[in-house]
Amino acid sequence: MDNTPLAERLRPKSLDDYIGQKHLIGEGKVLRKMIESGNIASFILWGPPGVGKTTLAMIIAEQLQRPFYVLSAVNSGVKDVREVIQKAESQRFFNTPNPILFIDEIHRFSKSQQDSLLAAVEKGTVTLIGATTENPSFEVISPLLSRCQVYVLKELDKSDLEQLIHNALTKDFYLKEKKITVKESDAMIAFSGGDARKLLNILELVVGAQKGDDIVIDNEIVRKELQENPLMYDKDGEQHYDIISAMIKSVRGSDPNAALYYMARMLTGGEDPKFIARRLVILAAEDIGLANPNALLIANTCFDTVHKIGMPEARIPLSECVIYLATSPKSNSAYLAIDSAFAKVKATGNLQVPLYLRNAPTKLMKDLNYGKDYKYAHDFAGNFVEQEYLPSEIKDEVFYHPQNNAQETKIMERLRAWWKKKYK
Repeated sequence: MDNTPLAERLRPKSLDDYIGQKHLIGEGKVLRKMIESGNIASFILWGPPGVGKTTLAMIIAEQLQRPFYVLSAVNSGVKDVREVIQKAESQRFFNTPNPILFIDEIHRFSKSQQDSLLAAVEKGTVTLIGATTENPSFEVISPLLSRCQVYVLKELDKSDLEQLIHNALTKDFYLKEKKITVKESDAMIAFSGGDARKLLNILELVVGAQKGDDIVIDNEIVRKELQENPLMYDKDGEQHYDIISAMIKSVRGSDPNAALYYMARMLTGGEDPKFIARRLVILAAEDIGLANPNALLIANTCFDTVHKIGMPEARIPLSECVIYLATSPKSNSAYLAIDSAFAKVKATGNLQVPLYLRNAPTKLMKDLNYGKDYKYAHDFAGNFVEQEYLPSEIKDEVFYHPQNNAQETKIMERLRAWWKKKYK
């Protein structure tokens, strides 16, 4: 039996075999057109794990018959980058296409590593394809990012994952020799989280756990096998997204001890401390918000500090921040308010701004009553005057509802004093 993992055995070799990302590689879509033209520019693929970033880069190199170099940001330094660039330069001849340099987890590259790439990308020594699970605008230096197009890859949907299971059972030389009946696939799909690699690992685990060639798979069997073998289907044996989720929920639930435990699990497993710090910034805004506005300042300071000092010292400001956020009062009122406003915009479209709130930089606009009868708040007692600011169609809408904490109780008192009709 071949010991190569199922996910590797089924890795697509052409765009026609590639599952998902139709918005990029479907007929007439941007990446397919670029590949078919044979003229590709440097770009970064941004998306969650297991959606085909590495596979897509390999297909491109194969289809265009270009030399293909691979670096992983986890274990490559500036020296490795320079060696690959020198090798690429030595293989270039007059009028030959650029070699492709694929960098996995490019968000983990330091500034100096990214700087070492810049000249090679700029001169066309290599065509860079980067892959990242993180927003590249946070981690990729501006000069390099400006030379790369960013393409967003999406989680595979249910139909994509079902197609993947079908392909595995009908095309894999090992699995197709067995009589495998998939009665239910919901548990496999749910546990995969839209990650193709994880889905195939689960399928392989469940098949391997059953004796004989007559195999039945249902939700109960999948849950049983995954509970007994939790490390066999999880990336690197460290439950990356499960544990960051547990840490965030522990902070949200005001349990500093659990939050510290899950953070220690991640750091011990080699997690990038910047990944944790970035999520603490999001958490401070989403879950603590106006109950303690200082939380966002603390989280931002932690993020900057982690960037500057790195591990192992970064564990200390991370600990300080996690404890502060976990023990802080909580409010998600700002999060709910902006989502409520988004929903109203989506439902009502582009409503007209009241004339008296409009800017009037020209005489014509003034003649059309732009800005007329606007009440300047600072001309009134207490720097407030009652005046309708929303479009007339939604003038009674309230998006922000202060929650029951010390900070927002004071906000509610002010709002009730100002807006007696809206905040009763």
